[in-house]
Amino acid sequence: MLAGNRAKIAEHFDVTIGLDLVPRYNIAPGQEIAVVRRPAAASVRELALLRWGLVPAWAKDRSIGYKMINARAETIASKPAFREAIQHRRCLIPATGFFEWRREGKTRTPFCFTMRDGGIFALAGIWENWRDPACQSPLLETASILTTSPNKAMEGVHDRMPVILPPMSYELWLDPAMPFSPAVSALLQPIDAAQMQRRQVSSRVNFVKYDDPACAESIVSV
Repeated sequence: MLAGNRAKIAEHFDVTIGLDLVPRYNIAPGQEIAVVRRPAAASVRELALLRWGLVPAWAKDRSIGYKMINARAETIASKPAFREAIQHRRCLIPATGFFEWRREGKTRTPFCFTMRDGGIFALAGIWENWRDPACQSPLLETASILTTSPNKAMEGVHDRMPVILPPMSYELWLDPAMPFSPAVSALLQPIDAAQMQRRQVSSRVNFVKYDDPACAESIVSV
């Protein structure tokens, strides 16, 4: 979910927003997500819209991206689909919240997770370029979100959570000249739960046709 003010997003990430960025409350795999990146060592940060679901450069078909919306931080450096991107194409994914579901039998109960101050934050991500080998198609740029073990805020909801990076680590994470060193991998930890809050939301968020503030409205605060 990214529903923050454009000016605040630009200020938080020290980036110019030169594209049409509209509030999103229910982003689904295969849709565009905003990312902040530095494509080359000498470049400045840029904000771009990439398809959610990483398609490796060697893939024969883009549909593999639906299986690559997330990447486990613990194994990312060894997985063929992600090991090149984690070395050279790391990005930040701006957010004001994210959703996760608690499964109880066939029941899926959605929760919205935000920062306690309601502010903008960054998920750790990676991005990749892909071109259909069967035809001269336009270049497709895609991204995945890194996940880690859950913190206390996630207890009872899910056994994974997105990696949330503190602002002081943004430059290190984005530097394409910095390999995936121990200093970089050390960033991939669950955030302190005291910085987060969660609320139960309605099943409206289960349907991709809905993309409005009602998707994130609280039913029960916990």
